[in-house]
Amino acid sequence: MVELNYTVWIQMANFLVLIVILNFLLYKPVLKIIEKRNQKIEDSKERVRSLDETIERKMAQYEEQIRQARTEAATQRDAIRDEGTERGKEIIDAVREDISNHLEKFKVQLHRETDDARTSLREQTRMIAREISEKVLGRGVQ
Repeated sequence: MVELNYTVWIQMANFLVLIVILNFLLYKPVLKIIEKRNQKIEDSKERVRSLDETIERKMAQYEEQIRQARTEAATQRDAIRDEGTERGKEIIDAVREDISNHLEKFKVQLHRETDDARTSLREQTRMIAREISEKVLGRGVQ
């Protein structure tokens, strides 16, 4: 059987002294290092969360700017297209008016030349008729 004598008390005292010494030399410094490490991890996590929020906010701003730029580009594109259409209509109207003016001038000139040709042909017809009459009758005709 196990004998309980003074060596058990010495072993217990030795064990308690060892626990106190290890507590000061090993456990507390290791726990302090672990605590610092955990604090750094928490700080890093907080910083990551903060950066994620900043990134999300900046991405939202960027997407909003892109949306605004697209809207503005579409508005400008529509305005330019409308301006081009309007300018095209103006050019077509001006060309039509110019063609109409040229056509009218051409008609006036054609009418004048037709009248001149008729007058000239009437005179030539009279002269030819007179010459034919003179040749057929053999005498001068007035």
